[in-house]
Amino acid sequence: MKFAAAVSALATMASAASISIGKPISPLDVKIEMIGNTGVKASITNKGTEDLKVFKTGSFLDKRPTEKVKVSKGKSKVPFTGVRLRVKQSGLKESAFQVIPAGKTVETEFDVAQLHDLSAGGAFDLISEGALQYAKAGSNIISGFVPYSSNLVSASVDGLAASKVFKSFHAKMKRQDIQSDCTGSQQSATADGINACADLAKQAASIAESDDNKLIEYFKNADSETRSYVVDVFNNVAAECGSTSSGAPYYCSDVYGACEDGVIAYTLPSEGYMVNCPIFFDELPPASSQCHAQDQQTTVLHETTHLTSVAGTDDYGGYGYDFIQSLTAAQNLNHADTYTLFAQSIYADC
Repeated sequence: MKFAAAVSALATMASAASISIGKPISPLDVKIEMIGNTGVKASITNKGTEDLKVFKTGSFLDKRPTEKVKVSKGKSKVPFTGVRLRVKQSGLKESAFQVIPAGKTVETEFDVAQLHDLSAGGAFDLISEGALQYAKAGSNIISGFVPYSSNLVSASVDGLAASKVFKSFHAKMKRQDIQSDCTGSQQSATADGINACADLAKQAASIAESDDNKLIEYFKNADSETRSYVVDVFNNVAAECGSTSSGAPYYCSDVYGACEDGVIAYTLPSEGYMVNCPIFFDELPPASSQCHAQDQQTTVLHETTHLTSVAGTDDYGGYGYDFIQSLTAAQNLNHADTYTLFAQSIYADC
């Protein structure tokens, strides 16, 4: 990785697999519908008997350019070109949450063409699925998650109009003439985090080679295919974190405007750069010996897995040990926090 000096316009792809977070009972009923050519309205109904205080950050309730729906054309996934986040799980602001009262419906709207290139036009399929994290009433600490899966919507899209939306959005989000912004203590913390990420990823690759129980605990399989894939991802991470002067650009200021509401760091996979937010520097230790805790070295590792050139991982709307246990084996292989917690458990000797 390198400390960046400039960012170009958004392009290319972020790898993202369609998911289905098990099929446990959920109080959420999510419906999506098209509005005009590429607008989408999502209606979220709380069918439970209690109010639900959901964490908006990173979800389809987030106003930031996060992945709100999966889009496909035929059998091919349409690449997502927005931002992937890592968020903290405690000490969050009230503004990061939204209460969905029992029996009530909230609505949100977004334009799917902003973050998906639909210029080919014609038939596309859309679905929103994943999980919403929540806090208990009177608390701002994440205490669990609820899965959801919307209806599947088939849309006929005017490709020319969709292309104008895509280009207009990314031209507006473009950043130019940004100077190298990692200086002083932020530079040293970022460099130390990158170096520690390389060491941690090498250790994780070694353990994945030999420890069947650890692989099963985090990835649910210890077969040769799973082992090889996990080892390759950690080796890719180690290679990417092996330099602070080359590779993916790394920023210490909020060049994309996403550092709010508990965001520790974020990655723009389509553009191939990462950003550390103030929380990274002000609240996280360089490393933690507490099992499954968040720290700087694992945050760098988490964000590095999001890079398309490394693994192109997803977040699926959830973080933490309990959440990764709810995923399928295939989803774990494409989930950033699964790799993060596997590696952190080695450092913390969990």
